[in-house]
Amino acid sequence: MLNNSPSYFISGIITLLISFTFHEFAHAWTATKFGDDTPRLYGRLTLNPIAHLDILGSLMLVFAGFGWAKPVPINPRKLRQHSQAALMFVALSGPLSNFLLAVLAAIPLRFGWVFPAAPMVNIFPTPYQFLLYFLFTNLGLMVFNLIPLPPLDGEAILEFLLPPAWQERWDEIKPYGPYILLGLFILGPMIGFNLLDVLISPLVMRMANILLGGF
Repeated sequence: MLNNSPSYFISGIITLLISFTFHEFAHAWTATKFGDDTPRLYGRLTLNPIAHLDILGSLMLVFAGFGWAKPVPINPRKLRQHSQAALMFVALSGPLSNFLLAVLAAIPLRFGWVFPAAPMVNIFPTPYQFLLYFLFTNLGLMVFNLIPLPPLDGEAILEFLLPPAWQERWDEIKPYGPYILLGLFILGPMIGFNLLDVLISPLVMRMANILLGGF
């Protein structure tokens, strides 16, 4: 990862424009393929970043290392086939898009097509620096969004996988999901539990190591 330099912020801005846009577009495209025209009606079936970016979530990604975009509106009643399965695939498409972006960034790094080098102008990142930042950020976005708590994508995936006997209990817990998530990030470090250090960072590092071949 880059340090707090101009090249860090340039990498962050470019990364969020690409990563958030593809993440939300993947949701919109998948929902449309399942028969829900709601994303298109709300102008979200587009690769225009302006349609997807949330100001606070974008700033959080650049300064805190995690963030969010504007959720794509979905109408489950319009989804063809089994709506719960369709919702799961719509939810999964976002993290999957971030993983695919990470794979694309890993290819030139793994095969030595770019090399560590000092930037000619300190303001701008080198291709090597940018690709590393892009890789780690997209893996982080994937893992973060797979946390099985609302409003994250992992909640819909978990709900699809839960046995029917557990569904009623989960319905009781689900409304508190955003508060649990917020508590984990804000209060967790105060009691010695840092979600980034305990869960997200180790998974990201392991996946990056696999993609880069121990690079």
